[in-house]
Amino acid sequence: MIERVIILENVDPVVFYGVNNNNIQLLKTLFPKLRIVARGHVMKIIGDEEELDNFEKTIRELEQFSIEMNVLTEEHILELVKGKAPAIAVVNNLIIHGLNGKPILARTANQKKLVEAFDENDLVFAIGPAGSGKTYTAIALAVRALKNKQVRKIILSRPAVEAGEKLGFLPGDMKDKIDPYLQPLYDALEDMIPPLKLKEYIENKVIQIAPLAFMRGRTLNDAVIILDEAQNTTKPQIKMFLTRLGMSAKMIVTGDITQIDLPRSQQSGLIHAMRVLKKIKGIGVIEFGKKDIVRHKLVQRIVEAYEKDEQGEEV
Repeated sequence: MIERVIILENVDPVVFYGVNNNNIQLLKTLFPKLRIVARGHVMKIIGDEEELDNFEKTIRELEQFSIEMNVLTEEHILELVKGKAPAIAVVNNLIIHGLNGKPILARTANQKKLVEAFDENDLVFAIGPAGSGKTYTAIALAVRALKNKQVRKIILSRPAVEAGEKLGFLPGDMKDKIDPYLQPLYDALEDMIPPLKLKEYIENKVIQIAPLAFMRGRTLNDAVIILDEAQNTTKPQIKMFLTRLGMSAKMIVTGDITQIDLPRSQQSGLIHAMRVLKKIKGIGVIEFGKKDIVRHKLVQRIVEAYEKDEQGEEV
């Protein structure tokens, strides 16, 4: 009898072990000759070498499936142990599987173009109206790159520009004041990564979410870097951000040039950057439109009504 330790580096224990450790109980039933103790990311197994080898092979297959699909059920385990691939519906335009195996898709033509541009370029601008899915798609691409070990970290940033509210009047310390600006980024991540795994990633700085001001002086290597709401950057700010791009890194800049909250006297850094950089090779630009809006159907009508009003047309 020998003891073997298996480290499960990238799985979420809650997903992998199942509700009330049901998955572990099933594995103990399927491998009755082994003594299995699991805690957190560590499994200790005692038994004969041949049985241990079979068990570890099975665990690695389950681990890979769990990481890719964000779900692991007793049915999946039984099929893998029998040597069958679990039945998975083929989904077109899949980016990743989110929480509980939910497919995260490129739903519109321009979302598909963003996926292609990300694969082909190291810097991509994604510009368009609220609700067109540009930020959500960008974060899905970043999570996919992290899962596939193409990068070691994800860095998400936003300018903390006040849209009608003053930071100083918000309660709490600086983190409490800043977090509301970053909440949309947290919301997207929570759709794609199990809660415990997301918490671990943030604590270990594998995923970093910070205001734009915190980017100064950094060189960002082996990362996917996303700047959201870039229409609210100044020219010096966006130049500073774009020049953070390091080796083996990719950057996505998203924004909506119809929702600029800067003082009227200040030009948007996003508009300036797109004009200055438009002919540089290796930069992709995707312009989303009203047809890409994937929120409530009223959002598209609201966007159209405001456009007509700004153009002096009758709403």
